[in-house]
Amino acid sequence: METETLAMAQEIDFSMLALFARATLTVKLVMILLLLASFWSWAIIIQKHLIYRRARQEAEVFDRAFWSGKPLDELYEKIGPEPSGAAQKIFAAGMAEWRRSHRQDGGLIPGAAPRIDRSMDVAIAKESDGLTGGLPFLATVGSTAPFVGLFGTVWGIMHAFIEIAQQQSTNLAVVAPGIAEALLATGLGLLAAIPAVIAYNKLSADSDRILGGYEAFADEFSTILSRQLDA
Repeated sequence: METETLAMAQEIDFSMLALFARATLTVKLVMILLLLASFWSWAIIIQKHLIYRRARQEAEVFDRAFWSGKPLDELYEKIGPEPSGAAQKIFAAGMAEWRRSHRQDGGLIPGAAPRIDRSMDVAIAKESDGLTGGLPFLATVGSTAPFVGLFGTVWGIMHAFIEIAQQQSTNLAVVAPGIAEALLATGLGLLAAIPAVIAYNKLSADSDRILGGYEAFADEFSTILSRQLDA
């Protein structure tokens, strides 16, 4: 009897597609949801990696131009009022407000420094939205995917016990397929959650460093303009 049971178990297809095909509708929906979440998470991870790399490169190029010693007005005329780079946008926002703060007679409108700071803060906030967009989804996947997979596992095991009761048999050929299908949901949940958690922590730290660089530049630029205001 044991030999027959082992022979029957060896004939069962335990491939991923076969386990998915034998699963109940609820477990299939859970698996599909987890696969979609995993694919979307990887799309966000790749997209953010490219965006952050481009942002760092643009910041390095602009820093060299900014600290090259050229007049700020000349640099502003070169990049224009609507540049593409984030650091350039922050600089342009400050310079635009600096120019608007001058009267026709050459004097400065009172309160120029706070307005310049606010203009650059608004520009930094806009860039922050672009840098951090998608990260909440990674956090959500990382925290909920294991529980979604566990739900699929619980549902699959419950269905496996129902099958055991209906067939009135506890041999390996009856028990193994249902348990394997159920555990596949947990595996997919971990497959979606682990990269999402790691990527969220890494990308959050990267975005904080990039935004910190923007804020440091804004402070330095504000200091330079403050000297000119005092002069």
